[in-house]
Amino acid sequence: MVEAGQPLAVVEAMKMQNILRAEKKARIKAVHAAAGQSLAVDEVILEFE
Repeated sequence: MVEAGQPLAVVEAMKMQNILRAEKKARIKAVHAAAGQSLAVDEVILEFE
């Protein structure tokens, strides 16, 4: 479970860090990315129920 506003992931792009935060209370169904992994622009990082 995650609460609204809780940080979920930090994504680095072009030497900048972007923090992804939960928009609302939810349950995470799956994590599709690992620490240090390179991501495509449209790649799914987290999946919610």
